[in-house]
Amino acid sequence: MNEVRAKKFLGQHFLTDESIAKRIVDSLSSDVDALLEIGPGMGVLTKYLITRGDTHFRVVEIDRESVAWLHEHYPSLDVIEGDFLKLDVSALYDGSFAIIGNFPYNISSQILFKVFDLRSQVVEVVGMFQKEVAERVAAGPGSKTYGILSVLLSAFYDIEYLFTVSENVFNPPPKVKSAVIKLRRNDVKALECDEKLFVQVVKAGFNQRRKTLRNALRTLGLPLDNVDATLLASRAEQLSVAQFIEITKTLQQCL
Repeated sequence: MNEVRAKKFLGQHFLTDESIAKRIVDSLSSDVDALLEIGPGMGVLTKYLITRGDTHFRVVEIDRESVAWLHEHYPSLDVIEGDFLKLDVSALYDGSFAIIGNFPYNISSQILFKVFDLRSQVVEVVGMFQKEVAERVAAGPGSKTYGILSVLLSAFYDIEYLFTVSENVFNPPPKVKSAVIKLRRNDVKALECDEKLFVQVVKAGFNQRRKTLRNALRTLGLPLDNVDATLLASRAEQLSVAQFIEITKTLQQCL
């Protein structure tokens, strides 16, 4: 199957600009050694990643046609056929590793939630997302795009919006612009609060983002009497990671 037919068969948007592909790969930190590429497709990033010489470089691809193409063109490449979201990724690497990819837009948020779950191992992520998602992840407090992923990921990662990508560098062109962001693990080993409750607090706050925290957090079923009244009078989008941690520390005393 030639590349043009493969693109039509897969029903995906394939990056065709080699300079963009190389720029994405060059955004990886030089100290990354173990690396996992998600959704390599026809290998537009893969061919540059192979030249990096990473000791533990693997790719995971769900589409059988792409898997066959990768085996044919890169016979020594470690190709895992499967769904990244269902894969026991932690078993593939003894220690830390980085993730890179031109991520499928329909599951990009799910990929990032899994990165959060794997935060003890994933030291870096470089990826292309729908621009809207990339802006949301990189947003800070006070922004209308600031949300659940913004808070959860920035608690453990330094997040950088690298560059915007035109829809015209894909075949076929998507209806939206794309963007590349980079997540680099910070020095936080663990939060100074119950991390499961922290996630619940953040999700509860943003699930009803138009309400004040006093009203939004009532769904947790925990007494709010000891929580700072100023924080409770705020909306989730106004609070920093540190303030969400402060609320969590107060609430966990009631558990």
